[in-house]
Amino acid sequence: MPTHRITVIGGGFAGLTAAITAAEAGAEVTVYEAHHSLGGRARTATGPYRTNEGPHALYRGGPHWAWLGQRGLIGPLAPLPLREAARLRLHHHGALRRTPPLALLKLVRRRVGPAPVDARFLGWAAGIAGEEGARAAAHYAAVALFHHDPGSLSAAFVQERLRRAAKLPPEARYPRGGWGAVIERMAARARNAGVRIETGARVDALPRDTPVIVATGLPAARRLLRDDSLEWPSGRTVLLDLAVRTRRGDAFAVSDLDAPGWIERFTAQDPSLAPAGEQLLQGQFPVGPGEHRTDALVRAERLLDLGFRGWRERVTWRRESVADGRTGAVDLPGRTWRDRPAVDRGDGVYLVGDQVAAPGLLAEVSFNSAVTAVSLILGRPALDLKRA
Repeated sequence: MPTHRITVIGGGFAGLTAAITAAEAGAEVTVYEAHHSLGGRARTATGPYRTNEGPHALYRGGPHWAWLGQRGLIGPLAPLPLREAARLRLHHHGALRRTPPLALLKLVRRRVGPAPVDARFLGWAAGIAGEEGARAAAHYAAVALFHHDPGSLSAAFVQERLRRAAKLPPEARYPRGGWGAVIERMAARARNAGVRIETGARVDALPRDTPVIVATGLPAARRLLRDDSLEWPSGRTVLLDLAVRTRRGDAFAVSDLDAPGWIERFTAQDPSLAPAGEQLLQGQFPVGPGEHRTDALVRAERLLDLGFRGWRERVTWRRESVADGRTGAVDLPGRTWRDRPAVDRGDGVYLVGDQVAAPGLLAEVSFNSAVTAVSLILGRPALDLKRA
């Protein structure tokens, strides 16, 4: 099987990462994307309200940060003004607070050792900070987990995300124009490197004359590869997007420590995402088995009442959606990223995305798996490809 030609199925962040990496290494690459536009979950809506369909922050220091930066793909960043950062609020015991409970801080101290893989986070953390502090920490970490019960997950898995989410100064960085702007730059880079990109091109059968990188979600990959073993736990999250007329004093973000949930006014760092005089809010509220989206929306509106006074009278646009099984991998006790579906599926087929056997946080998993797949195909070290 020739390795100088590679087919990539899926034109989201993972697929474009694989395509650019392979093309820069000299391969002839074709990308097929079923949607009419590229980006996958990293799309940014067009129109007056430029909301993101996927994560809207990059984590500085992550493996993809340097790779994107070296290629000029991050673009201009939207800095968060200090006065806005000071408006982070924490919902605890039914009220909004400016500072986290001391018990939560115990869990993010450097001298706290690594959490065990095979224990539940809640049980392990309660031994350090008490049950109340453990629950508050688990719920705070939900911003990077999209899961209704973070305390039930692997202690090591949640600890890593808690430390990344609570790090000071914050690691999160916001590309101006949303993730869609990053995707546009990645697509231009791919085309300039010779990648052939076909949108509106659904693939129902694998080509047999080239190695294939399947850069789709697990459900789509399971159907395409006819492989029922492609399963891994994920979350089910209600997403609420609102445009409201601007009012001084609105919170920048509200993190719910009483239950998993998060609302962020993301025009605080990038006003260009909404018309003048309006702000965009985005909330994520995980729901468990048996819960309905209305349960999450009730919780969302309670937080909105506390952090965004008079928001109902100020709403100019609203959108609700459910992200079901497409919110990234979560690891149960006793399992790590190494136990997830392998990148190398055999017979020249490789699987990449945010639910496969690669380390990292959210989009970092997609990046690492994409570079790994290209490394396996071309027989070159992944580190060399990242630096190319």
